[in-house]
Amino acid sequence: MTLNTILTANYTTNEVKILQHKKPFPLACGETLPSIDIAYCTSGQLNKNKDNVVWICHALTANADALDWWDGLVGQGKVFDPAKYFIICANTLGSCYGATCPSSINPNTGTAYHKDFPLITIQDIVNSHNILRKHLKIDQVEVLIGGSMGGQQVLEWAVANPTLFKYIIPIATNAKHSPWAIAFNESQRMAMEADPTLFTNLPDAGHKGLEAARAIAILSYRHYVTYENSQQDKSAKLEDFRAASYQKYQGLKLRKRFEPLAYYALSKAMDSQDIGRGRGGIKKALKQIKAKALVISLDTDVLFPPTEQKFIAKYIKGAKYKKVKSKFGHDGFLIEYPQLEKLISKFLAK
Repeated sequence: MTLNTILTANYTTNEVKILQHKKPFPLACGETLPSIDIAYCTSGQLNKNKDNVVWICHALTANADALDWWDGLVGQGKVFDPAKYFIICANTLGSCYGATCPSSINPNTGTAYHKDFPLITIQDIVNSHNILRKHLKIDQVEVLIGGSMGGQQVLEWAVANPTLFKYIIPIATNAKHSPWAIAFNESQRMAMEADPTLFTNLPDAGHKGLEAARAIAILSYRHYVTYENSQQDKSAKLEDFRAASYQKYQGLKLRKRFEPLAYYALSKAMDSQDIGRGRGGIKKALKQIKAKALVISLDTDVLFPPTEQKFIAKYIKGAKYKKVKSKFGHDGFLIEYPQLEKLISKFLAK
């Protein structure tokens, strides 16, 4: 699947713009990208005082159009209404929805980066967001919000630029990726590497591996109760179980819209996250955050358990901590809109 095909197939509600940063972009791993593309979407209008900016950081396989994937919180009449806010969302570096990624052309070679795409970190992603911010002449962000991998970006950015944000809302995320979460990601990469086509140039390279990886991931995104409620078979069976079909469906669904090597690269970016690296440790880094913070957990989240968000809230000065009840596990941050909207609205009103 080509980049243009992906962009055409997935962006349905908002115009995608591409910022071409034609300067060397140094990475935390020590390598340098010759240039980078940053895909982004904006909604609403910047007001006269330039103090109505909402910046949304997206999760692992989402895109820059928050109206497309977070429509329960973003849109007309929602907590983040374009009639009130100037809303910005940028595609993460390494993703295949318009940002520079493994399928992008390396200007130094004239061919795709492919398996030679360098290690990307959350810090690198935030640095690319900062380039876009300066391009858009944004000096103050009213609200910085994101869940999961998006929440990792929120924390990284709030530590790196403490005076830039008035409010931050990290949801279902962590300050350092846990051994448990890294193990899930490594298991997914092992499934991808078991597909012998992964690093080839075949049209369907890595497709089966990506399907298997996504099936593993879904187990960490959901919860025992989620499957009990939605995947029970109504009659006794020996095979062809609903839960088995569901896993295959989820794998196929992602494979149709995402590139295997981009998924591979972004899973490593999540693993690399540690806001305490080079800053004297996690606690010291969190204490550098000056923004007013609302930290939100999901009570059934097994991938980013509430203990991680409680830790974050404990070390950000004055942070508020709230827990959302959900039957959907980690994916509750994409589903539990009424609860999230109530918490966010109350926080911003105060």
